[in-house]
Amino acid sequence: MTLKQRISNATRRQWVWFSVWLVLILLFALWAASAWVLILVPFFFDAYITKYIPWTFWKKSQNKVVRKTMEWVDAIIFALVAVYFINTFFFQNYQIPSSSLEKSLLVGDFLAVSKLSYGPRAPMTPLSFPLAQHTMPVIGGKSYLEKPQWPYHRLKGLGEVKRNDIVVFNFPAGDTVALNMQAVDFYTLSKYNANGSAGIRADKRSYGDIVWRPVDRRENYVKRCIGMPGETIQLKNDAVYVDGKLIPHVKTAQHNYFIQTDGTVISPEVFDQIGISKSDYEAVNEYGQPVPKYQDLTNVDSLSAVKMGLKTKNGSFGKLYAQIPMTDGMVEEMKAKPFVLTVIKEVEQPGAAYYYPVDYETGWTRDTYGPLWIPKKGATLKFDADIPFKVAAYERCIKNYEGNDFAYRDGKVYINGKQADSYTFRMNYYFMMGDNRHNSADSRVWGFVPEDHIVGQPMFIWLSLDKDKGWFSGKIRWNRLFKSAGR
Repeated sequence: MTLKQRISNATRRQWVWFSVWLVLILLFALWAASAWVLILVPFFFDAYITKYIPWTFWKKSQNKVVRKTMEWVDAIIFALVAVYFINTFFFQNYQIPSSSLEKSLLVGDFLAVSKLSYGPRAPMTPLSFPLAQHTMPVIGGKSYLEKPQWPYHRLKGLGEVKRNDIVVFNFPAGDTVALNMQAVDFYTLSKYNANGSAGIRADKRSYGDIVWRPVDRRENYVKRCIGMPGETIQLKNDAVYVDGKLIPHVKTAQHNYFIQTDGTVISPEVFDQIGISKSDYEAVNEYGQPVPKYQDLTNVDSLSAVKMGLKTKNGSFGKLYAQIPMTDGMVEEMKAKPFVLTVIKEVEQPGAAYYYPVDYETGWTRDTYGPLWIPKKGATLKFDADIPFKVAAYERCIKNYEGNDFAYRDGKVYINGKQADSYTFRMNYYFMMGDNRHNSADSRVWGFVPEDHIVGQPMFIWLSLDKDKGWFSGKIRWNRLFKSAGR
């Protein structure tokens, strides 16, 4: 049959279906600003009109097993393609794994993340298994092929990242990963290891294989955007300042506190009533058993206790709970309890932990941090003063995120083999923080989030499970279902 005959024999229904797909393909090509999408048109034209390729050959098979098997294969392939397309360009499921955003988002919240809020990214690692971020389910191993790698391109979205937005993004410091210790980023691990990154690579038994992951295959994180491109951020005694202006923290922001009682052991019911998770007021002993997280102050040194701000009742300092995360409102509720003597905010001392930039001694803490300028697209950084600090703070942006060769020797900066007195950034960067300010590994620890790492914005919670409760005792948090998660 000739091409002309095939076209003339096509039914009205076939032409309608082809027209629908043609319009969708054209609209998507315009949205993606890519003519490559039009390569799909001939395939749909053949599938609906000319039918040169036997797309559904198995339907004519006389073997019932073959027909049934291929029906399942066809359905599964269609479902995988549909899910891959929806996940890539529209929505994605995300589960909250840690307490860094409590009380805005809780451990066990399942989120519907909108890719349209900031514009979906075109696939950067196109050859990957659907629904697997970086590791194959069950069998393990990489769920993607590292090549080809497509350049970063973001389709037009409904808006842009704004201050205080809760944002899902790929973990920037997750480009290099020690598989046996994925909870801590490779650069921080290197800082704690006496032999640096070389010591980690040499100790495969402890750290496992060291792998590199493309941008869109790195772990998904969720934090609140605090600092915008081009701004200077600083923390003073837990208060955030942007360009010298105080930015009030959200009502759900938490800090760690010491709670001193008159000797009373606070019951789980009181903690639960206030909204404090079991993992926050319980510790695990050497036998793996949960125990209340308090210290009996009967024999405490009274001078040290007074210096700390503790009080006495009937000559006793009572009991002290440490590192209890609470919001301002929760603190007031706790203070109102008749058995509570005082509540004191925990203060971290300089040198207690490493903070970004980890390769430069700043003396910063999680509470007193900065000032630190956030790179902006088109802005130029000059290497004219404080060069060691600027190298430590911005080398990763210039080298790891923007793909330049970077070197610093004899007090001079070399970019792509040439001495450089300045550098102009090609992307916007953001400073992200968790609402659980004293229990969040965020931009204070691993630095800026480049715009090409932005995934989307959580829209609502479609399921919420309380890990501390059973299925018949309140495990499902019904009051959180379909609650907004974007602010």
